[in-house]
Amino acid sequence: MPEMTLIDAIRLAMDEELARDKRVFITGEDVGKRGGVFRATQGLVEKYGESRVVDSPLAELSIVAVGIGAALAELRPICEIQFADFIHPAFNQIVNEAAKMYYRSNGQWRVPMTIRAPYGGGIGGGLYHSQSVEAFFCHVPGLKVVIPSTPYDAKGLLKSAVRDPNPVLFFEPKKGYRSIKGEVPMDEYTVPIGPAAITREGTDLTVYAYGMMAYYCLQAAETVAREDGISAEVVDLRTLLPVDKDTILSTFKKTGKALIVHEDNLTLGYGAEIAAILSSDGFEYMDAPIMRYGGPDVPAVPFSHPLQEAFMPSPAKIVHAIRTLAAY
Repeated sequence: MPEMTLIDAIRLAMDEELARDKRVFITGEDVGKRGGVFRATQGLVEKYGESRVVDSPLAELSIVAVGIGAALAELRPICEIQFADFIHPAFNQIVNEAAKMYYRSNGQWRVPMTIRAPYGGGIGGGLYHSQSVEAFFCHVPGLKVVIPSTPYDAKGLLKSAVRDPNPVLFFEPKKGYRSIKGEVPMDEYTVPIGPAAITREGTDLTVYAYGMMAYYCLQAAETVAREDGISAEVVDLRTLLPVDKDTILSTFKKTGKALIVHEDNLTLGYGAEIAAILSSDGFEYMDAPIMRYGGPDVPAVPFSHPLQEAFMPSPAKIVHAIRTLAAY
Protein backbone atom coordinates (compact mmCIF):
# COMPACT_ATOMS: atom_id res chain seq x y z
CA MET A 1 0.00 0.00 0.00
CA PRO A 2 1.40 3.43 -0.87
CA GLU A 3 1.86 6.03 1.84
CA MET A 4 0.03 9.27 1.24
CA THR A 5 -1.03 12.44 3.02
CA LEU A 6 -4.49 13.18 4.31
CA ILE A 7 -5.20 15.58 1.43
CA ASP A 8 -4.02 13.02 -1.13
CA ALA A 9 -6.38 10.41 0.30
CA ILE A 10 -9.30 12.84 0.16
CA ARG A 11 -8.51 13.69 -3.47
CA LEU A 12 -8.23 9.98 -4.33
CA ALA A 13 -11.63 9.26 -2.76
CA MET A 14 -13.29 11.95 -4.88
CA ASP A 15 -11.46 10.77 -8.00
CA GLU A 16 -12.67 7.21 -7.47
CA GLU A 17 -16.26 8.29 -6.80
CA LEU A 18 -16.36 10.54 -9.86
CA ALA A 19 -15.16 7.60 -11.94
CA ARG A 20 -17.53 5.13 -10.31
CA ASP A 21 -20.79 7.08 -10.52
CA LYS A 22 -21.66 9.63 -13.20
CA ARG A 23 -24.16 11.23 -10.82
CA VAL A 24 -21.31 12.48 -8.61
CA PHE A 25 -20.10 16.03 -9.15
CA ILE A 26 -18.11 18.58 -7.14
CA THR A 27 -18.96 22.23 -6.68
CA GLY A 28 -17.37 24.99 -4.64
CA GLU A 29 -15.16 28.04 -4.79
CA ASP A 30 -12.02 27.56 -6.91
CA VAL A 31 -12.44 23.78 -7.11
CA GLY A 32 -11.81 23.79 -10.88
CA LYS A 33 -8.56 24.87 -12.52
CA ARG A 34 -7.05 26.07 -9.25
CA GLY A 35 -7.85 22.76 -7.59
CA GLY A 36 -9.21 24.32 -4.40
CA VAL A 37 -7.43 26.52 -1.89
CA PHE A 38 -5.76 23.43 -0.38
CA ARG A 39 -5.54 21.60 -3.75
CA ALA A 40 -8.01 18.92 -2.68
CA THR A 41 -9.51 18.83 -6.19
CA GLN A 42 -6.28 19.38 -8.11
CA GLY A 43 -6.37 17.70 -11.52
CA LEU A 44 -10.00 16.61 -11.34
CA VAL A 45 -11.45 19.22 -13.70
CA GLU A 46 -8.91 18.21 -16.35
CA LYS A 47 -9.97 14.58 -15.93
CA TYR A 48 -13.75 14.94 -15.63
CA GLY A 49 -14.57 18.31 -17.20
CA GLU A 50 -16.21 21.52 -16.06
CA SER A 51 -19.68 19.96 -15.93
CA ARG A 52 -18.62 17.68 -13.07
CA VAL A 53 -16.09 19.88 -11.26
CA VAL A 54 -17.95 23.16 -11.11
CA ASP A 55 -16.52 26.47 -9.91
CA SER A 56 -19.15 28.32 -7.90
CA PRO A 57 -19.67 31.98 -7.02
CA LEU A 58 -18.42 33.20 -3.62
CA ALA A 59 -21.74 32.31 -2.03
CA GLU A 60 -21.88 29.42 0.42
CA LEU A 61 -25.65 29.59 0.72
CA SER A 62 -25.98 28.93 -3.01
CA ILE A 63 -23.32 26.19 -3.01
CA VAL A 64 -25.37 24.19 -0.50
CA ALA A 65 -28.73 25.14 -2.04
CA VAL A 66 -27.56 23.96 -5.46
CA GLY A 67 -26.36 20.76 -3.82
CA ILE A 68 -29.74 20.16 -2.20
CA GLY A 69 -31.58 20.71 -5.47
CA ALA A 70 -29.21 18.43 -7.34
CA ALA A 71 -29.54 15.74 -4.68
CA LEU A 72 -33.33 15.91 -4.92
CA ALA A 73 -32.87 15.35 -8.66
CA GLU A 74 -30.98 12.12 -7.82
CA LEU A 75 -27.47 13.46 -8.37
CA ARG A 76 -24.68 13.02 -5.79
CA PRO A 77 -23.13 16.44 -5.10
CA ILE A 78 -19.93 17.00 -3.14
CA CYS A 79 -20.14 20.61 -1.97
CA GLU A 80 -16.86 22.13 -0.83
CA ILE A 81 -16.95 24.99 1.66
CA GLN A 82 -13.53 26.57 1.34
CA PHE A 83 -13.12 27.01 5.12
CA ALA A 84 -15.51 25.73 7.78
CA ASP A 85 -15.69 29.32 9.05
CA PHE A 86 -17.62 30.22 5.88
CA ILE A 87 -20.36 27.63 6.40
CA HIS A 88 -22.56 29.93 8.49
CA PRO A 89 -24.37 31.61 5.54
CA ALA A 90 -25.49 28.10 4.52
CA PHE A 91 -26.65 27.17 8.03
CA ASN A 92 -30.34 27.59 7.20
CA GLN A 93 -30.08 25.45 4.09
CA ILE A 94 -28.24 22.68 5.96
CA VAL A 95 -30.31 22.68 9.15
CA ASN A 96 -33.79 23.60 7.92
CA GLU A 97 -33.76 22.03 4.47
CA ALA A 98 -31.19 19.24 3.99
CA ALA A 99 -31.47 17.79 7.49
CA LYS A 100 -35.27 17.78 7.60
CA MET A 101 -36.17 16.78 4.06
CA TYR A 102 -36.43 13.03 4.65
CA TYR A 103 -38.48 13.48 7.85
CA ARG A 104 -40.88 16.11 6.54
CA SER A 105 -41.57 14.11 3.37
CA ASN A 106 -42.31 10.93 5.32
CA GLY A 107 -39.35 9.22 3.71
CA GLN A 108 -40.21 10.12 0.11
CA TRP A 109 -37.39 12.63 -0.52
CA ARG A 110 -33.75 12.08 0.25
CA VAL A 111 -30.82 14.48 0.07
CA PRO A 112 -27.74 12.37 -0.81
CA MET A 113 -25.17 15.15 -0.57
CA THR A 114 -21.75 15.54 1.04
CA ILE A 115 -20.50 18.86 2.38
CA ARG A 116 -16.73 18.98 2.79
CA ALA A 117 -15.00 21.69 4.81
CA PRO A 118 -11.51 22.12 6.32
CA TYR A 119 -11.73 23.13 9.97
CA GLY A 120 -9.50 24.05 12.90
CA GLY A 121 -6.44 26.16 13.64
CA GLY A 122 -2.72 25.78 13.56
CA ILE A 123 -1.99 27.31 10.14
CA GLY A 124 -1.88 30.99 11.12
CA GLY A 125 -5.27 31.64 9.54
CA GLY A 126 -6.64 33.96 12.20
CA LEU A 127 -10.23 34.46 13.29
CA TYR A 128 -12.03 33.65 10.02
CA HIS A 129 -9.97 30.68 8.85
CA SER A 130 -9.46 28.61 12.01
CA GLN A 131 -12.82 27.81 13.58
CA SER A 132 -14.18 24.46 14.72
CA VAL A 133 -17.90 24.28 13.92
CA GLU A 134 -18.76 20.61 14.43
CA ALA A 135 -20.72 21.09 17.67
CA PHE A 136 -23.30 23.30 15.94
CA PHE A 137 -24.30 20.53 13.55
CA CYS A 138 -24.08 17.61 15.97
CA HIS A 139 -27.22 19.02 17.59
CA VAL A 140 -29.26 18.45 14.41
CA PRO A 141 -31.06 15.13 13.78
CA GLY A 142 -31.05 14.26 10.10
CA LEU A 143 -27.38 15.08 9.60
CA LYS A 144 -24.32 12.89 9.87
CA VAL A 145 -21.06 14.49 10.99
CA VAL A 146 -17.76 12.79 10.15
CA ILE A 147 -14.18 13.84 10.98
CA PRO A 148 -11.28 11.57 9.95
CA SER A 149 -7.80 11.61 11.46
CA THR A 150 -5.93 9.21 9.16
CA PRO A 151 -5.54 8.99 5.38
CA TYR A 152 -7.00 5.46 5.41
CA ASP A 153 -10.15 6.63 7.18
CA ALA A 154 -10.35 9.84 5.15
CA LYS A 155 -10.60 7.92 1.89
CA GLY A 156 -12.94 5.23 3.19
CA LEU A 157 -15.25 7.55 5.11
CA LEU A 158 -15.50 10.08 2.29
CA LYS A 159 -16.50 7.35 -0.14
CA SER A 160 -19.16 6.21 2.33
CA ALA A 161 -20.37 9.80 2.69
CA VAL A 162 -20.79 10.21 -1.07
CA ARG A 163 -22.81 6.98 -1.22
CA ASP A 164 -24.96 7.79 1.81
CA PRO A 165 -28.62 8.50 0.96
CA ASN A 166 -28.82 11.48 3.32
CA PRO A 167 -26.67 14.57 4.03
CA VAL A 168 -23.20 14.13 5.50
CA LEU A 169 -20.97 16.90 6.83
CA PHE A 170 -17.35 15.88 6.30
CA PHE A 171 -14.96 18.08 8.27
CA GLU A 172 -11.23 17.80 7.57
CA PRO A 173 -8.46 18.86 10.00
CA LYS A 174 -6.54 21.17 7.69
CA LYS A 175 -3.46 21.37 9.90
CA GLY A 176 -3.07 17.67 9.21
CA TYR A 177 -3.61 17.84 5.45
CA ARG A 178 0.08 17.32 4.68
CA SER A 179 1.54 16.45 8.08
CA ILE A 180 -0.57 13.32 8.68
CA LYS A 181 0.59 10.42 6.52
CA GLY A 182 -0.33 6.76 6.31
CA GLU A 183 -0.82 3.75 4.09
CA VAL A 184 -3.89 3.77 1.86
CA PRO A 185 -5.02 0.85 -0.32
CA MET A 186 -5.48 1.62 -3.99
CA ASP A 187 -8.14 -1.09 -4.11
CA GLU A 188 -11.82 -0.35 -3.59
CA TYR A 189 -12.87 -0.09 0.08
CA THR A 190 -15.08 1.98 2.33
CA VAL A 191 -15.10 2.74 6.06
CA PRO A 192 -18.60 2.67 7.58
CA ILE A 193 -20.04 5.85 9.02
CA GLY A 194 -20.85 5.35 12.71
CA PRO A 195 -18.27 3.13 14.43
CA ALA A 196 -15.44 4.66 16.43
CA ALA A 197 -11.98 3.07 16.32
CA ILE A 198 -9.72 2.09 19.20
CA THR A 199 -6.38 3.17 17.73
CA ARG A 200 -4.27 2.29 20.76
CA GLU A 201 -4.97 -0.31 23.43
CA GLY A 202 -4.49 0.67 27.07
CA THR A 203 -5.56 -0.23 30.60
CA ASP A 204 -5.13 2.83 32.85
CA LEU A 205 -7.38 5.41 31.18
CA THR A 206 -9.15 6.22 27.93
CA VAL A 207 -8.58 9.28 25.77
CA TYR A 208 -11.37 10.21 23.33
CA ALA A 209 -10.67 12.52 20.39
CA TYR A 210 -11.20 13.10 16.67
CA GLY A 211 -9.46 14.80 13.78
CA MET A 212 -6.13 16.45 14.51
CA MET A 213 -6.57 15.83 18.22
CA ALA A 214 -6.83 12.06 17.67
CA TYR A 215 -3.47 12.27 15.93
CA TYR A 216 -1.99 14.29 18.79
CA CYS A 217 -3.48 12.00 21.43
CA LEU A 218 -1.69 9.00 19.94
CA GLN A 219 1.60 10.88 20.22
CA ALA A 220 0.81 11.87 23.81
CA ALA A 221 -0.12 8.28 24.72
CA GLU A 222 3.20 7.02 23.39
CA THR A 223 5.04 9.67 25.41
CA VAL A 224 3.38 8.82 28.74
CA ALA A 225 3.87 5.11 28.12
CA ARG A 226 7.58 5.63 27.51
CA GLU A 227 8.26 8.22 30.23
CA ASP A 228 5.72 7.36 32.96
CA GLY A 229 4.54 3.82 32.35
CA ILE A 230 0.95 5.04 31.89
CA SER A 231 -1.13 2.81 29.63
CA ALA A 232 -3.57 5.06 27.77
CA GLU A 233 -6.21 3.70 25.43
CA VAL A 234 -7.01 6.06 22.54
CA VAL A 235 -10.42 6.15 20.85
CA ASP A 236 -10.73 7.96 17.53
CA LEU A 237 -14.43 8.84 17.42
CA ARG A 238 -14.38 9.36 13.60
CA THR A 239 -18.18 9.80 13.42
CA LEU A 240 -19.57 12.43 15.78
CA LEU A 241 -23.19 12.01 14.70
CA PRO A 242 -24.43 9.35 15.14
CA VAL A 243 -22.21 8.67 18.14
CA ASP A 244 -20.86 5.19 18.85
CA LYS A 245 -22.04 4.74 22.44
CA ASP A 246 -21.11 1.06 22.56
CA THR A 247 -17.39 1.66 21.94
CA ILE A 248 -17.34 4.74 24.18
CA LEU A 249 -18.81 2.83 27.10
CA SER A 250 -16.96 -0.46 26.57
CA THR A 251 -13.54 1.17 26.81
CA PHE A 252 -14.64 3.26 29.80
CA LYS A 253 -15.74 0.06 31.55
CA LYS A 254 -12.27 -1.31 30.91
CA THR A 255 -10.23 1.66 32.21
CA GLY A 256 -12.56 3.61 34.54
CA LYS A 257 -10.99 6.98 33.64
CA ALA A 258 -11.77 9.28 30.72
CA LEU A 259 -10.10 12.28 29.11
CA ILE A 260 -11.95 13.93 26.21
CA VAL A 261 -9.89 16.16 23.93
CA HIS A 262 -11.08 18.56 21.24
CA GLU A 263 -9.71 21.71 19.68
CA ASP A 264 -12.98 23.66 19.84
CA ASN A 265 -13.84 25.97 22.74
CA LEU A 266 -14.33 23.93 25.89
CA THR A 267 -17.77 25.22 26.95
CA LEU A 268 -20.52 23.23 25.19
CA GLY A 269 -17.99 21.69 22.83
CA TYR A 270 -18.57 18.19 21.48
CA GLY A 271 -16.73 16.69 24.44
CA ALA A 272 -19.61 17.66 26.70
CA GLU A 273 -21.80 15.09 24.93
CA ILE A 274 -19.24 12.33 25.46
CA ALA A 275 -18.95 13.33 29.13
CA ALA A 276 -22.75 13.16 29.47
CA ILE A 277 -22.86 9.68 27.96
CA LEU A 278 -20.13 8.47 30.31
CA SER A 279 -21.69 9.99 33.42
CA SER A 280 -25.24 8.83 32.71
CA ASP A 281 -24.62 5.37 31.23
CA GLY A 282 -21.19 4.57 32.66
CA PHE A 283 -21.37 5.96 36.19
CA GLU A 284 -20.78 2.57 37.77
CA TYR A 285 -17.43 2.25 35.94
CA MET A 286 -16.08 5.63 37.01
CA ASP A 287 -12.83 5.67 39.02
CA ALA A 288 -12.05 9.39 38.61
CA PRO A 289 -13.75 12.59 37.50
CA ILE A 290 -14.38 12.77 33.76
CA MET A 291 -11.91 15.27 32.33
CA ARG A 292 -12.24 17.48 29.25
CA TYR A 293 -9.44 19.36 27.57
CA GLY A 294 -10.15 21.83 24.79
CA GLY A 295 -9.51 25.30 23.48
CA PRO A 296 -10.08 28.32 25.74
CA ASP A 297 -13.36 30.20 25.62
CA VAL A 298 -12.21 33.04 23.39
CA PRO A 299 -13.95 33.99 20.12
CA ALA A 300 -11.51 32.17 17.81
CA VAL A 301 -7.92 31.12 17.24
CA PRO A 302 -5.79 34.31 17.12
CA PHE A 303 -3.61 35.21 14.14
CA SER A 304 -0.56 35.86 16.32
CA HIS A 305 1.54 32.70 16.32
CA PRO A 306 2.37 32.82 20.06
CA LEU A 307 -1.32 33.34 20.87
CA GLN A 308 -2.28 30.60 18.42
CA GLU A 309 0.06 28.20 20.21
CA ALA A 310 -1.48 29.24 23.53
CA PHE A 311 -4.96 28.44 22.17
CA MET A 312 -4.21 25.17 20.42
CA PRO A 313 -4.04 21.84 22.24
CA SER A 314 -0.75 20.07 21.56
CA PRO A 315 0.77 16.67 22.32
CA ALA A 316 2.70 18.19 25.26
CA LYS A 317 -0.45 19.73 26.74
CA ILE A 318 -2.33 16.46 26.31
CA VAL A 319 0.54 14.65 28.06
CA HIS A 320 0.04 16.95 31.05
CA ALA A 321 -3.72 16.24 31.07
CA ILE A 322 -3.12 12.47 30.91
CA ARG A 323 -0.68 12.64 33.81
CA THR A 324 -3.14 14.67 35.86
CA LEU A 325 -5.93 12.13 35.26
CA ALA A 326 -3.69 9.13 35.90
CA ALA A 327 -2.75 10.56 39.29
CA TYR A 328 -6.32 10.19 40.61
